[in-house]
Parts: sequence; structure tokens; C-alpha cells
Amino acid sequence: MELIEQLVAHAKANKQRIVLPEGTEERTLKAANQILTDEVADLILLGNVEEIQTLAKKWGLGNIHRATLIDPATSEKAEEYAQLLCELRKKKGMTIEEARKKVLDPLYFGCMIIKCGEADGQLAGARNTTGDVLRPALQIIKTSPGITCVSGAMLLLTHAPECGDNGVLVMGDVAVTPVPDANQLAQIAVCTARTAKAVAGIEPRVAMLSFSTKGSAKHEVVDKVVEAFGIAKEMDPNLLIDGELQADAALVPSVGASKAPGSPIAGKANVLVVPSLEVGNIGYKLVQRLGHATAVGPILQGIARPVNDLSRGCSIEDVYKMIAITANQAIAAKELD
Repeated sequence: MELIEQLVAHAKANKQRIVLPEGTEERTLKAANQILTDEVADLILLGNVEEIQTLAKKWGLGNIHRATLIDPATSEKAEEYAQLLCELRKKKGMTIEEARKKVLDPLYFGCMIIKCGEADGQLAGARNTTGDVLRPALQIIKTSPGITCVSGAMLLLTHAPECGDNGVLVMGDVAVTPVPDANQLAQIAVCTARTAKAVAGIEPRVAMLSFSTKGSAKHEVVDKVVEAFGIAKEMDPNLLIDGELQADAALVPSVGASKAPGSPIAGKANVLVVPSLEVGNIGYKLVQRLGHATAVGPILQGIARPVNDLSRGCSIEDVYKMIAITANQAIAAKELD
């Protein structure tokens, strides 16, 4: 079974409630209709209810009625959420008047639904920037225990079955933190490993990538990777991880055996942790374009409950996949509680 089909099947078997704050956006609505038709997840659509219903009728989306439709502007929960938001942010100086305005924003309202345990995850970004999507998540849901650094992983479905897990690899960070320090890089490694297990269903074998393998080059950026490797091992002693490794040493058994003999990871890594966002973003796009790999994501990680960000150029299929991924992350997050 293809990986995306596996994700969908797992989501169906463990249905989660996913909030879609951009409830009047065309691609989001059309993907939502298919999700509801396929019974992949329970959905909460935010926006003007009459407008959502009118658009659903216009586009022939016959199953949107299966979703819960909520207009933050008229919701009976608005005041309750405003009071809670004010309490959460009072140390930052938020007043009740400010909180009442904030919860009218569907991105904030959706995170309040999750905070109150009435939903399991959120997906937005077809209309909003990454910053707009992340801000309420960090203010309301906050990061996972022991994590202070939010990052983004990319699922790479390649045509190289000899690499990763039958051609499946997960790379991080490709989306959020431009120049992580050693502690942040260690957190990215641990979170990307969790994403690999939750989303790709693979037992993570993590390579901390660099332009050096086991001391073959000396530089402060190599030192950072080595330090991050040590911190990651302290954070999760059971994690299969090694570094620093060059990409070929991480992926090719013969090269790994030559450059890093005795390494538990060299030549068989399925999770690639890059030293900076620049490397990650360039790297996955080269694999995608030159290697004709399918890149799914970015999948945001490090938040206590999944909140994912779409590209504003996303397709209906992208939204569908990311709803299924968000549901799988929600299932995994509950198992960590």
C-alpha cells in the first residue's frame, strides 16, 4: 500500500477532529468535501456559515453538511474563549477587549477549540502566511514538553528504493528556524524522528548531516552538529542517531562503511537532519526537481497539538494529504501524553 494510502487508512481507523479555519477558501472546501466523503476525519469549518453553505452548493459539494460549521463572530463560545485567552496571555499584557477581538480571527478561534480539548489539530495557510498560522498556535497551544523550537519536516517519496525505507525519507528543518543553535538542532532531530514515526510509519534512523564525516573536516559549524548530536542523545537515549555524517555516508552503505565504520546509522539513514534552514530548503527542492521525488509538507513539529501550514499555492490534493497527516500527528500526540 502506498504511504499516503496508509496514512489515510490509519486516520480513518482513528478519526480525529481537525479544524479548517479557512472555511470559505475554494481548495480547502473541495478537499474537505472529499475528506468527509471518504470518512478520513471529522472536520470543523470556520467562517460565515451561510457563505460556506452557498459555496458548497455552487461547487456541488454534497457532503459539507457533515462538517461542524462555526462562525467565530456569532459563536456562543466566543466569550468563553476570550476569557481563557486573556488568562493565558495576561502576563504579556493582553486585555479582555484585545482577547475578544483576537478570537474573532478564525486562526485564533481554531486554536482555542484545540486548547479546550474540542478538536485535535488545525490546518491553514491557503490564504494566510506561515507567521499568521504559527502565532496563535505558539501563544495558545504552545510547544511540546521539553521542546522550545518549532520546525518543519518534509516527507520525501523518492525513486531510490535503496535509500531510506524503500525510498521514503524525512528531512528537517526545511521551514521554520533559519540558523538553529546546537540545542535547537538537537530538538529538530528528536522532533523529526517523531514525525517520521507518526507520519511515515517508519522506525527512525537519524543522520545529523554536515560537510564532514566523523572529524574529516574542522569548522565551527561541524562542531555545532557534533554538539547537537550529543544533546539529542541525552534528550532521547533510545533514539538511533549518529553524526556528523556527510549525505553519501548517511545514505550509501558502501560509503558509510568506508567513512564511518561501526556507525549504527551510516548507509541506512531514513531521517536527515540538516544544519540550517538554507540547506534543508535547497536540499529538498533539488531532490524534488532533479530526482522527481514527491515532497509532502512542510509538516510542522514541536507544537503540543498539530497545527500545519499550507503553501498558498497548494492544490486540493495537497490539502487532502495534509488533513490526513495532521490527523496522524494528532493520534501520535495523544500516545505521547
